[in-house]
Amino acid sequence: MQHARQFFIDGKWTDPIDGTDFPVIDPSTEEVCETISLGGKADAEAAIAAARKAFASWSWSSKAERLDLLKSIREVYARRNEEMGHAISMEMGAPLDMAISSQAASGIEHIDDFIRTLEDFEFEGRKNPGTEEDRILHEPIGVCGLITPWNWPMNQVTLKVIPAIAAGCTMILKPSEQAPLSSILFTEFLAEAGVPAGVYNMVNGDGAGVGTVLSGHPDIDMVSFTGSTRAGIAISRNAADTIKRVALELGGKGANIVFADADEKAVKRGVLHCFNNTGQSCNAPTRMLVERSRYDQAVEEARETAEKVAVDIASKNGRHIGPVVNEIQFNKIQGLIEAGIKEGARLVAGGIGRPEGINRGYFVRPTVFADCNNQMTVMREEIFGPVLSMMPFDSEEEAIAIANDTPYGLTNYIQTQDGAKANRVARRMRTGMVDINGKFRSGPAPFGGYKMSGNGREGGKWGLEDFLEVKAVGGWFPGA
Repeated sequence: MQHARQFFIDGKWTDPIDGTDFPVIDPSTEEVCETISLGGKADAEAAIAAARKAFASWSWSSKAERLDLLKSIREVYARRNEEMGHAISMEMGAPLDMAISSQAASGIEHIDDFIRTLEDFEFEGRKNPGTEEDRILHEPIGVCGLITPWNWPMNQVTLKVIPAIAAGCTMILKPSEQAPLSSILFTEFLAEAGVPAGVYNMVNGDGAGVGTVLSGHPDIDMVSFTGSTRAGIAISRNAADTIKRVALELGGKGANIVFADADEKAVKRGVLHCFNNTGQSCNAPTRMLVERSRYDQAVEEARETAEKVAVDIASKNGRHIGPVVNEIQFNKIQGLIEAGIKEGARLVAGGIGRPEGINRGYFVRPTVFADCNNQMTVMREEIFGPVLSMMPFDSEEEAIAIANDTPYGLTNYIQTQDGAKANRVARRMRTGMVDINGKFRSGPAPFGGYKMSGNGREGGKWGLEDFLEVKAVGGWFPGA
């Protein structure tokens, strides 16, 4: 990759000031596929200075100018979408077809959504009808530090970079060092699209280095972070001294409530959704709660579904799941599967070790546990791998209590043909999102959670408003 060891600062590809080499590992082969540079404090501060300088002019850009830039980015991205898919597949292990059609394509979808959102958004307006001398102004919050994860790299990069541009902010992107290649490529897209110097900057680095500088620096007005709850807490603490806005999209432990009257495909749908992206999604439905009269049948359906899930290298075409992202993640998942067995969960599919016939790469066996209780480790911790945990319930009240008995609150799922029950249960879920009967929310919908799943929302007008300050003005001169 042409710019693998460089950063993008003030409109130019630049060599690191105090960079160190870092190998990017292909998780299918365990071999180095590229070497990048991790920046240090001086690199981060150079990018912050460029963004601060550019904010003086970009914050006053017109809606039309921002729309033109977003449309140019969209054109370049769409033309190079397949290239993006290949980069994502290699760096984090998403199967190639899925990486192109879902991982990479999610970026185009978000750009389209934010173009429509910006077209309809009013940055100035009256507080109430008849208040001609009052104005509510929505203004860019300032210089933003954007810290993104490896599991859905372009989904998260575009959910931050695009609304920041649309709001009139300037920014520094720090992508995950585990999956940096897609963000280097995305930066090429923005450079080709003509992003003004300093508006968008990209510095690779780790959390302890560049991430800490961004979250604590007094010239950063906002940090938007997606990743683990542990890291989100650390970022919030580091940002506290400068009272900057901190938007967090963190972990999840989604419950999928399957009532006895659920449709016949509900269990299979839930298992496949849990295993999608090799289970590396914060909104995965990893706890399946099944009404007792259907429970035994559901366990058997889950076992059959899991055993039919193919596992193969990411570079192959076809419908299969790939490896998890790295050795650390592989070992963590193996430890959690072992914990499930030791704590008495009934292993009905998968288990410890790689799938049969595979002796290299970070591949995990699609695993299903039955007869769990909500105090077991596999029901409490976010595993971030292809592991489903199942338990029965006897009543609607019990299902709601189990679903809400978690420190997380990102996404829950409901399977029933009773519309009144579905809506009633959805209202009582302590999560930012609820999906019913496999019908996902249409875009642009707000993405985010309650409790330790974070704060703020990404997507649509909610995601745009995260990057805006609100100013109330009295004594406005209408028409002046």
